[in-house]
Amino acid sequence: MNRHNLSAFVVGLVFGLGLLVSGLANPAKVLAFLDLAGNWDPSLALVMGAAIAVGLVTFTLVKRRGTTLLGGPLRLPSARNLDKRLVLGSLAFGVGWGLAGICPGPALVAMGAGEIKALVFTIAMLAGMGLFELLEKPRTA
Repeated sequence: MNRHNLSAFVVGLVFGLGLLVSGLANPAKVLAFLDLAGNWDPSLALVMGAAIAVGLVTFTLVKRRGTTLLGGPLRLPSARNLDKRLVLGSLAFGVGWGLAGICPGPALVAMGAGEIKALVFTIAMLAGMGLFELLEKPRTA
């Protein structure tokens, strides 16, 4: 295994463990966080706040380096515009998250833990991605 694959494995493992420990792989906890009018559970706000803080510090330091820790080129997103496709995609993601209490990363973690709901979500997510690709082909052709 080369160092890039090992790095990806370790980062994915730490991310998955973080999702489990924080409760983000538990749809009931996520839905309780999203239920502002009911029995709201604010604990995930702390998890998200901590993630934003870590990301802010990390991106600030990485921009100064100019390369990755493994010496590769640094590729950060450059797009800054909000278009209709981004807004609609974000809305679809949010509605799906709110209905299921699952988003893609936690779905894979929960699926690995044997959660049937996560399997159904992942199949639906892949079907949606496939549908997007079918609809997108005429635009790029």
